[in-house]
Amino acid sequence: MFPNLEFRHLHAVIVLAEERNFTRAADRLHITQPALSKQITDLEKEHQFHLFTRDTRRVVKLTDAGRVFVEEARLALLHTERAVHLAQGAHEGSDSILTIGHSPYADHAWIAAMFAIRLPLYPTLRIRLMTQFAMESLRGVLVGELSLALVTAPPQDVQITAVPFARAPLYAVLLETHPAAHKERLLLQDLAKDDWILFAKRVHPLVHEAIMDAARRESIVPKHAHDIITVQQAVELVSEHVGVAILTKPTARSLHSDGVVVKPLSDTSLWFETSVVMRAGDDSRLVNEFVRSFLRKYAPQHLQPKQMELWLSA
Repeated sequence: MFPNLEFRHLHAVIVLAEERNFTRAADRLHITQPALSKQITDLEKEHQFHLFTRDTRRVVKLTDAGRVFVEEARLALLHTERAVHLAQGAHEGSDSILTIGHSPYADHAWIAAMFAIRLPLYPTLRIRLMTQFAMESLRGVLVGELSLALVTAPPQDVQITAVPFARAPLYAVLLETHPAAHKERLLLQDLAKDDWILFAKRVHPLVHEAIMDAARRESIVPKHAHDIITVQQAVELVSEHVGVAILTKPTARSLHSDGVVVKPLSDTSLWFETSVVMRAGDDSRLVNEFVRSFLRKYAPQHLQPKQMELWLSA
């Protein structure tokens, strides 16, 4: 439809739509802000419609045309990347390889359960793990880079099938001298006076939004101190008296700091399910048999009987 449209332009528009700010978007794209501005302006001039509106604070908003464009641009990039990854998989003999995405903080029991699976029809099966953040894993599943992924709080999307198998609260990481450190479970109100250290929105968008929503319900105005991308970063900042961190459950290996304690949050709206995620309609016999075996082996104690019966009989 647009013969002169390059994929770098599509990517630039998508990133700007996500960041809503030219400076942040340019940083993500590793180009200068003027270069990004020129790409967007040239694109709008060439096709004679506006994708964004700008205000004096350099905040941008999508126009109606921009929203349609971004949605289709995402699909175009996904289909192109998927074509490349599927072709690579065919070249490498993907019938004997499963590539599985998971969070850096995935429970080791889940990983062990996957490596313990044996499928009689696939005696030479190899598992290749890729450690990624949630949104990266979802994208990997959609484009075919990943066969499946373990994702906490996946968004609703008609392009994926997500089967929950575990549920857990968020946790607060705080100094052992904190006034609430003696409590078994914490309320957000216990942290209302502290600076908050949170996963960056791009790392866990639904978790980030849920924390902000819960704060609003409690009439808390968070003093948002730092965005982090790893648990270890959060623990180090807490130990430096920067604030308290709110995270998915840190592993013992992440807690390399004395004087820091971890406590679950009691608010049930801050409990999240981890799911096995596949492409919707994926008819790969290998992928489906592997997922069913994983759920039989690990998930019965987590899934409701009806959920289990529905998935295993599919």
